Amino acid sequence: MKASFFPKLAADGIKKNRQIYFPYLLTCVFMVMMFYIMCSLGFSPTTSAVKGGSYVSECLVLATFVIGVFALLFLLYSNSFLNKRRYKEFGLYHVLGMGKRGLRRIVFWESLFTSVIGLVGGLFAGIVCSKFSELLLANILQSKIDFSLHIDPEAILVTLILFGVIFLILMVKSLIKVQLTRSLELFKTESLGEKPPKTRWIITLIGLAILVTAYVMAGSIKAPLKALFTFFFAAGLVVIATYLLFIAGSVALCRILKSNKKYYYQKSHFVSVSSMVFRMKRNGAGLASICVLCTMVLIMLSSSSCMYFGLQDVASSGFCRDTEVVIHQRDPAMMRSGGEESVLRLYDRHFEREGVTPKDILYYTFASASVVIDGTEVFDENDFGTRGLDVEWNRIDRMVNMILLPLEDYNRILGTDLTLADHEAFVYTVNMEYRNPEISAWGQTWNVKQTLKEMIPLSMQQTSVFPVMVLVVPDISVYDGEMTVENFEWIPLDCRWYYGYNLAEGKEKNVEVYHKIQDLMHEEENYEAGKYTYLKSNKYEEIDELLGLFGGVFFIGLVLSVLFITAMVLIIYYKQISEGFEDQKRFEIMQKVGMTTTDIKNSIRSQILTVFFAPLVMAGVHVAFAFPMIRKILELLYIRNLTLVILISLAVFFLFGLFYAGVYLLTAKVYYRIVSGRQ
Repeated sequence: MKASFFPKLAADGIKKNRQIYFPYLLTCVFMVMMFYIMCSLGFSPTTSAVKGGSYVSECLVLATFVIGVFALLFLLYSNSFLNKRRYKEFGLYHVLGMGKRGLRRIVFWESLFTSVIGLVGGLFAGIVCSKFSELLLANILQSKIDFSLHIDPEAILVTLILFGVIFLILMVKSLIKVQLTRSLELFKTESLGEKPPKTRWIITLIGLAILVTAYVMAGSIKAPLKALFTFFFAAGLVVIATYLLFIAGSVALCRILKSNKKYYYQKSHFVSVSSMVFRMKRNGAGLASICVLCTMVLIMLSSSSCMYFGLQDVASSGFCRDTEVVIHQRDPAMMRSGGEESVLRLYDRHFEREGVTPKDILYYTFASASVVIDGTEVFDENDFGTRGLDVEWNRIDRMVNMILLPLEDYNRILGTDLTLADHEAFVYTVNMEYRNPEISAWGQTWNVKQTLKEMIPLSMQQTSVFPVMVLVVPDISVYDGEMTVENFEWIPLDCRWYYGYNLAEGKEKNVEVYHKIQDLMHEEENYEAGKYTYLKSNKYEEIDELLGLFGGVFFIGLVLSVLFITAMVLIIYYKQISEGFEDQKRFEIMQKVGMTTTDIKNSIRSQILTVFFAPLVMAGVHVAFAFPMIRKILELLYIRNLTLVILISLAVFFLFGLFYAGVYLLTAKVYYRIVSGRQ
């Protein structure tokens, strides 16, 4: 036998089965291309040079890992479908006298051809498209880059190694499968597992119970941090429930439809419902996979879009003024010595030297702590163990950010003339209520004189992920004498001084002045002596940094969404092909007994519409119930514009629904051509 016999036979097999091989080859090329692009961008010095480049590089590394794992899992799935369609042909070869060794050689050459096409085509497409991806990323990050094409040898090497291993695994798996399968089973492989499954009400009810538990969990969580910790656990429950409901619940649905005689005994429904019942166990697993992918795409696209398009809101909510300086006074005595006056004089001198006039100047002294309030008592980290709150999970729902503010600063900033006696306080709360007549903390008890309806701009109030309580007290400096390391495991009250201002000159001048004063602060006497810790921030610089983080996440969200959508489309396509070949003989019989072409189309439409849009509807339900949890997680990133989040989520679902409908129309035509014998 000539050496070229088996390679030629393998090439002919690929050519004759192009209807199933072409999508698989495109998938291989696409996976290799996407992985190379992510590696290339991650290794590119251009990426690290853009705004927030460090954040972008970290996002790309994570995306590269996700793509690699997903490529392995999805190519295993696609390869299994491919082999299943080919085993009948292999069985024929075996009956005609070809031994297992010959079959293995055919599988080897087919695997080699697909691997080479996938690697070469993927790398070529990746190199060509990498520049477009780099331009897209630069546009998202609002940065400028050159237009020269950069080919990264390191990215090529990593891609070749990873996908070389993946394609080797696929080849070994196929060879083992052919070796272990009997010749008769090769003929039957395509039809295995087609007995109509029994209705499993217990599994259906378990799936419903798990799903309801996940939904209740998502809706009942109030603390943003707890939402972040719980999200992946709840997501895991939803995935399990989705598979149980689609596998067992879809069988129950078909049984219910079949028992409805008015619905079942119609030309457009009779064949479709019978076909669905016949293979619903396998069909349900595919639908569940589609539903999970739809849900992932919807959540990723909506969340990353909210982060990117809500960037300005994040910056505005996180800053009371364009430039802010928070001085942490390590020595409590500095609270009474007026040490901040030297900083004020430094700013005034530099403003005059630069010829700029600050406006909206805001400064005040405050103290803050993370606490748990139990009745009228306040407990900080030093007390948690004695109150059964030493477990983080136990107290996270009850955590409150408490701020102590001097009455003098409150009156000065708001122009009021409120008064307080000793051990009296005004209370102001955000996202919580406090109705008790007094409150005790750190050995002090304040009588609550009044609940305030107005508060000065507080950066901590705007950025806190926990409820906030502000106590306006006569003087906070009288309490810091006891706040020493000798009396506590750690100092519970963090005493600080805030200074913020705006400049009318615009972004560039604002940033320039900010950096010059920042350099001068390092030369300031108290800073050098270690008495002060400066926390400096500028809104415009923060926007640039957040643009790198949020823009990188948005770009990765787009890339992974395209990846998951590709997988979803391929699953749908394979599902339609496999079911088309299975139903072909049934429709041939129905045509012989009088079923017209119009009847066939109506039956196909009924079958596909009954189950095809179920994953999209279920994905929409999943996202709707997960919305409270997603919103809480977005609050951790200071995205609190509810209108923006709702509008983006609805827009993403609408656009994805249109795309999904387009996939339905295309794959329905493929299914019709197969069952009507016109493929």
